Amino acid sequence: MIHNTFRLTFFFMTSGALLACASAQDLRQSPCPPAESMKADQLHGRWDVRFAHPPAGLPGRAVLLLKRHAEFSESLAGTVSREWSKGPSAANHTAQAALAGDLDEGMLLLDESSDNVSITGTWNGEMKAGSCGKVYQGHWKDTSASAAPDTPNVPFTMTRLP
Repeated sequence: MIHNTFRLTFFFMTSGALLACASAQDLRQSPCPPAESMKADQLHGRWDVRFAHPPAGLPGRAVLLLKRHAEFSESLAGTVSREWSKGPSAANHTAQAALAGDLDEGMLLLDESSDNVSITGTWNGEMKAGSCGKVYQGHWKDTSASAAPDTPNVPFTMTRLP
């Protein structure tokens, strides 16, 4: 009988220890919310953007400022700012352009306008897995009047600035 009592006590002690370890791991590894549950207001703020192989005339870096859209509270608005080094800038693109768009089921969809009338660029991106909404990756496309019909997509990485 003492042997069975010892066995039962040992079982409960080890079970409790295993549960405590599992709980501690869950707290340390708190997973990011799925991209589909992110809301547009979680993207409000400043973002550093780096382009891989930007087209001639456009710099490899930009800063996005995203905020609540004035007319559509669930949407995004803002600006993209580019600093050109010495040399010509790309036709139909300005140093600062307006942005408007949405975060739709995890997809970041933005339209860029250098003249506040026509769409001169499009942004399509997704949250990088494990980044908890601090990094988005995708493609920018030049849709300005001077862009060739076969203009390639330009990969970008967007990282939240402090």
